[in-house]
Amino acid sequence: MPDRVTPRRPTAVVIGASAAGLFAAAALTEFADVVVVERDHLPDGPEPRRGVPQARHAHLVWSGGVRAFDELLPGLTDAVVARGGRMARIMGDMVSRAPNEVWFRRFLSTHHRNAVCSRDLLDAVLRDRVLGDPRITLRQGTTALSLAGDATRVTGLRVRGGDGTEETLDAALVVDASGRGSRAATWLTGLGLPRVAERDVNAGVTYATRIYRAPERAGDTFPLVNVQANPAKAPGRGGIVLPIEDGRWLVTLGGTRGGEPTADPDAFARYALALDDPVIGELIEHAEPLTDVFTTRSTANHRRYYEKMKRWPDGFTVLGDAVAAYNPVYGHGLTVAAQGALAVRDTLRSTGLTAPGTARRLQRAASRPVAAAWDLAVGQDVFYPGATDTPPTAAERFLARFVDRAVATGARNPRAMSALLDVMSMEKPATRLFSPDMLIPMLFGPKKPHLDRAPLTEAERKAALP
Repeated sequence: MPDRVTPRRPTAVVIGASAAGLFAAAALTEFADVVVVERDHLPDGPEPRRGVPQARHAHLVWSGGVRAFDELLPGLTDAVVARGGRMARIMGDMVSRAPNEVWFRRFLSTHHRNAVCSRDLLDAVLRDRVLGDPRITLRQGTTALSLAGDATRVTGLRVRGGDGTEETLDAALVVDASGRGSRAATWLTGLGLPRVAERDVNAGVTYATRIYRAPERAGDTFPLVNVQANPAKAPGRGGIVLPIEDGRWLVTLGGTRGGEPTADPDAFARYALALDDPVIGELIEHAEPLTDVFTTRSTANHRRYYEKMKRWPDGFTVLGDAVAAYNPVYGHGLTVAAQGALAVRDTLRSTGLTAPGTARRLQRAASRPVAAAWDLAVGQDVFYPGATDTPPTAAERFLARFVDRAVATGARNPRAMSALLDVMSMEKPATRLFSPDMLIPMLFGPKKPHLDRAPLTEAERKAALP
């Protein structure tokens, strides 16, 4: 009998080895061999790298992201926890004040969990898991230059290696997951396609982050402490204390135009004490700093509406921050990256990788989590002075007022809180806010009084405060 010939698998090229690129690579291995093109040289462990400057600041993975992580890569969050991360109950392990200055009660009845750790640790665990797959090849120190092909089909990626040599990597699918600095819009116009529609909503937020040694008595279960800025009181100022691995507190402070924090280490705790509620300042005022202060101004919400383009080439898809980047305060970027990769995987299970129209279907499928996160972020940031050239729409104003009522209701009712967290965690669409679980408590109660201060327990205060 003749030998059976195994068909050669197609090749997919992914631009970028940050979270969105690695999730995309993991999703694509079911259908193709994958080449990941990365401009940087990646660290061996949980260390910062130049290509992800925002990694120094606070990151959360909402429960919708946790689910997507483990669906794409079973056991990924367990691996994060094994290396020092934590699964925090929302709101049981959180002390959080909403933008409308309402403190949430620490209800224990909801199922929602955040994955909490440094971004460096999360990236290291993700790299180890994804790049250990023999179906994935990493090309480090390699710069993406342009797309090969034409306006109807992308056939590969032109790259330059670290030695200056240029070549074209042939591919059945090229995925751009290169982040905020993506050049996909320019590349597409170079192929003869029209310019993509874009929108910016920039609240002008500056973030400043410093890591402290956690008080020894605080232990490994101290809650996250989050004071969110109020868009109605410009400049908006807020901050978060994020207990991370190795007995450390990662503290990020943020302020909009006219109220920005600085890199001055002597001013960091003073800024926190001057927030509308001084609880973060009180927690860090006498804590031992372990690092300098790191700042960033790259916090604008920026969206490219690729899914609405009338013409789209086969063989090309854009994912992650390359489609939409968000103000990091809302913590949805990692969740969108994982959910977008899942959308790619699920779409390819019902259509061929190289079939005509597949790339457009992938782009539209990946846009759904993008749109959900965009509405959540812009629904707050659009109200800051100077955030956008166009005023908030009537729909945005209505939704903002409704969300304020939903937050006020959820802060004191566990059923409403569960509905609110389903949306904030990106487990369910925004229509969940109009369900009976929210509307009945909102309209009829019963309603507990709002809290008048941060709901730290007495034991937590004694453990963390001098």
